[in-house]
Amino acid sequence: MVDYVTTNTDGIAEFRLNRPKSRNSLTFEMYQALEDLCQVPPTGTGAIVLTAEGEKAFASGTDISKFREFHSTQDAIEYEAMIGRVIQAVEQSPVPVIASLHGVVAGGGAAIAAAADIRLSTPDIRFGMPMARTLGNCLSVANLNRLVRLLGESRVRYLLLTANFIEIDSLIVSGFISEVLPDVISCDQQARALASHLMTLAPRTISTTREGLRRLAGQVLPEDEDLITHCYLSQDFAEGIDAFFAKRKAKWSGQ
Repeated sequence: MVDYVTTNTDGIAEFRLNRPKSRNSLTFEMYQALEDLCQVPPTGTGAIVLTAEGEKAFASGTDISKFREFHSTQDAIEYEAMIGRVIQAVEQSPVPVIASLHGVVAGGGAAIAAAADIRLSTPDIRFGMPMARTLGNCLSVANLNRLVRLLGESRVRYLLLTANFIEIDSLIVSGFISEVLPDVISCDQQARALASHLMTLAPRTISTTREGLRRLAGQVLPEDEDLITHCYLSQDFAEGIDAFFAKRKAKWSGQ
C-alpha cells in the first residue's frame, strides 16, 4: 500500500494520507511529497484539498521510527527545518489549501492543519501536541507563533503544558474550525465542494487576500536552535522514543 495518494480532478489536487494502520503517521517522504505539491501544483490546479484514509486519525504526527536515527544537533535542526519548509509550502501555496480533518490531529499533522487556509472537521476531532507526555521534544518558535495566532496564547499554553488534546468545542470557539460535518465522507465531500466554489471566485481577490494575511502574520522570529537542541539531544528524548516502542510510560529525568 502506498503511503499517500495524489489525484487531480476538475482542477482540485487532493493529497490523501494513506497509512491508516499507523494513524497516518507521516514519513519524511510524505512530508517531501506534500511540500512539492504545494510549491508547484499541477498545471490548471485551482485548489488543494488535504484528506486522510481511515476513521481514527487525520494524522498522528511524524513516524517516530525516524527519530531513532537522531544523534546530533544537526539531525534535530535539519528535522525542524524540514518541517518548517513543509509548513511554509502549505501556507505559501499559489492556490488555497483546504484541510478535511477527523479524529486525531497531532504533532506534524496538527502543524499542517494549522497552515491550511480553511479547516473543516468531523465532531470527533482531537487536536494536540502531546510531546511533553510522549517524546519530550518541542515545537519550533515559528510553529508556536502560528498556533498562538490561530488558537490564542492561553489555549496554546494549555495544549503544550498539559499535553492534553483540544476537542471540537474549543476549536470552533477559537475559529480554528470553519465548518463541522457529521462524518468523514461528508467532510471530504464538503472540502471538495468548497474547493470548487473558491475556483468560481475572483482569482486576484483570493490571491491578494491570502498574501495580505500572510504579511500581517509576518514578523521577525527569535532564534530557536538552542531550544531545539535542548530537547532533541536530551536523555529524556531518547527515553521518550524507547518508551514509545516498548509501549510503556516514559520516565522523565529532566536530563
